[in-house]
Amino acid sequence: MKNINKDIAVTYLITGKRMTLIATIGVLIGMSLYIFMNSMLVGFDRISNDTIFKNSPQIRIFKDDAISQPLYQEEGVQNIIINPKIVPASDAIDNPNEIINLIQKEDFVTTISPQITTTVFYNIGKLQVPGTVTGVNPEQANQMFNIKSNIVEGDFENMNNNINAIALGRGIAKNLSLSIGDNINITSSKGVSRNLKVVAIFKTNNTILDKTKSYINLNAAQQLLLQGNTYITDINVSIKDPEKATIQGQLLSKITGYKAESWLEANESIMAAFKMRRLVITFVSLTILIVAGFGIYNILNMTVSQKINDIAILKAIGFKGKDVISIFLTQALTVGFIGIVGGILLASLFIAILQTVYIGGDIGYFPIGFEVQKFIQGIIIGGLITFLAGYLPAKKAAQVDPISIFRK
Repeated sequence: MKNINKDIAVTYLITGKRMTLIATIGVLIGMSLYIFMNSMLVGFDRISNDTIFKNSPQIRIFKDDAISQPLYQEEGVQNIIINPKIVPASDAIDNPNEIINLIQKEDFVTTISPQITTTVFYNIGKLQVPGTVTGVNPEQANQMFNIKSNIVEGDFENMNNNINAIALGRGIAKNLSLSIGDNINITSSKGVSRNLKVVAIFKTNNTILDKTKSYINLNAAQQLLLQGNTYITDINVSIKDPEKATIQGQLLSKITGYKAESWLEANESIMAAFKMRRLVITFVSLTILIVAGFGIYNILNMTVSQKINDIAILKAIGFKGKDVISIFLTQALTVGFIGIVGGILLASLFIAILQTVYIGGDIGYFPIGFEVQKFIQGIIIGGLITFLAGYLPAKKAAQVDPISIFRK
């Protein structure tokens, strides 16, 4: 009986080839767009995260004291001082080496980079340009932020163990007409001046940052601020799973006693835009697949109505309801299978073509790849929608009463 059911299903597909073709094309387009759009979404998220991680740590540990706090006052006692407040003496982390050792013990931590950021003036003759300088351990900072990928002139490795070296943003170098090997004088907020040699020039996707930011060695930054070699304002941390940054940041905060801000919290507005983008693309791609499912449902429903006499005859000669369901479900799954395979091939073609499109800038080639997970998701969702779209008309066909049809 199973072979007969299959033969009948194939016959219906062939005799109604126009409707079969329309349904197949609907699934093919729905499947290809679902896979393509979601693969593109993954690529966009990846390039966006990479951009964020080049400028922001996954977890930043720092002293989160208010600039001033109200002094505790006993009830009923009048203070002699008007508006008494406690003013923090420093924004530095106490015992930073001990804090770093505590963080290193956590299994989820991959890289730690201590840092100092301060405002400075870049001086060329009488010209002064305001900006910021970041004191880092070059090897650790590069491992965390992949600074080398942004270098357009010079070599960031020349920063290693060179207290008189500086890596400038391209905007600063251009405005001050500086190139590799030139000297520049910088003055800190403490009034300390240092002459540094330009060993590298970097360019990010942030023009404002390139016009203000530079990197120097950690010891040089400490000297600019008249501080000792234990003065650290930030400890940047990279972890194995960036999506767990908020939870693991809370754990590090308990361990260290300092504020641990995740990249998700620091970029809250950007992440909200990412979330909205994911929702829109997911909704659109799912809608296309569901519309394709409705196409299969409508076509099979029309087939049931057109073949109502045939169904009555089949049931009259001994076919059971499950046989009728098998016939129409075979039709739907065949259409779905062909559409899904065609959709996978078409999506793969789109992805392969876009991978060769050069966008330029910091993005390079179009950010899309073959995301196996999205292909699997598309197959599962497409198969489920196809099954449901075929089962409902098939169930309706199985409930046909042959006697009532013959009477008509």
